[in-house]
Amino acid sequence: MIPLTIAGLELGRLIRDRTAVFFMVLLPTVIILVIGATMADAGQLRVGIVAGESTVLSADLVRELRSMPGVDVQEVADEDTARTRLRRGELDAAVVVPVGLDAALRSGATAAIPLLGAGAESSRQAALSAVSGTLARHATRVRAALFAAERFGDLDSRLATASAAQNAMPSVGVRAETVDAGSDFLPRGFGSSAPTMLLLFVFINSLAGGAAIIQARTLGIHQRVMAAPVRPRHIVVGETLAYLLIGLLQSALIVAIGAVLFGVDWGDPLAAGALILVWALVGTGTGVLSGTLFRTAEQATAIGPAVGIALGMLGGAMWPLEIVPPPMRTIGHLTPHAWAVDGWVEVLSRGGGLFDIGLELAVLGGFAAVLLTTASLRLRRRLTA
Repeated sequence: MIPLTIAGLELGRLIRDRTAVFFMVLLPTVIILVIGATMADAGQLRVGIVAGESTVLSADLVRELRSMPGVDVQEVADEDTARTRLRRGELDAAVVVPVGLDAALRSGATAAIPLLGAGAESSRQAALSAVSGTLARHATRVRAALFAAERFGDLDSRLATASAAQNAMPSVGVRAETVDAGSDFLPRGFGSSAPTMLLLFVFINSLAGGAAIIQARTLGIHQRVMAAPVRPRHIVVGETLAYLLIGLLQSALIVAIGAVLFGVDWGDPLAAGALILVWALVGTGTGVLSGTLFRTAEQATAIGPAVGIALGMLGGAMWPLEIVPPPMRTIGHLTPHAWAVDGWVEVLSRGGGLFDIGLELAVLGGFAAVLLTTASLRLRRRLTA
């Protein structure tokens, strides 16, 4: 019961610390949002539509554009708004349905439909291909309706007949299949930023959180506690349990935020849960060890995050290790971060389960065991010195 009481007191102190809450909840959420939006999934084109006027042919074209397969079609109020969203990277392309399109088509004139593009050339070409195919289908239907209307009148009814005939015609489907789909990268967008930020912030906050142990030692709190019938091992277990609960709490918050706000699919629940648990143990050992290595709380809060960021860079939590030279990849796997990222790649990009990440879990468990053992021995020695 004594270790649980100590752990509860540490959790209460954390909840009252606004700075700690900021680094545990708000900052990871903002960074997940920024990085996830920057690394948006290239497989889903984002095309805006400026609808123009509400006439029969214009509305028919807008409906056709909305049904483009594999495209995230978004309504945009006007051309200026579309250009602004393109500059911000919120859209890959925008179709501007011009005012007067209906009148031009009914008179047999040629109508130009602007396609605004931004970003990568590949995205612009993909958007052009998708929109051109849709426009060609719409133009074929309008030409057929115009031809029939010249002889029988009433373009609108002929347009409906042409649509029904077009839909009844057999079409040739194209099936795309990716051979050897196993990926060495995390999913793009939020599927990459959420797990890597979980790794980074649990580790950084654990390092910086070592300041609490230093403060307790400096203020003589541990010594006063041991004046009661409390043994050093009770304090060691209590502090360790507190850091573990804090790591699990922050991980749960990031998982919930990623799933609810950003639609992150965390893969197999058992595998994801095992990775989160073992990483929380790594963070626990790191945090307690930090509290015994640094001399002052200021050193822990200043140096700890810098060390965490540096290890995150080496371990692939800031960018994929697959893009760095092989020697750097080898060095990166001297950190626990690289093994944790490998585990998340297996779970999120390859659909792996618990047994598929056995090696990663074993290595991370080894890191956790070494860190926890070293931290416990050093903290016990500090308490009895």
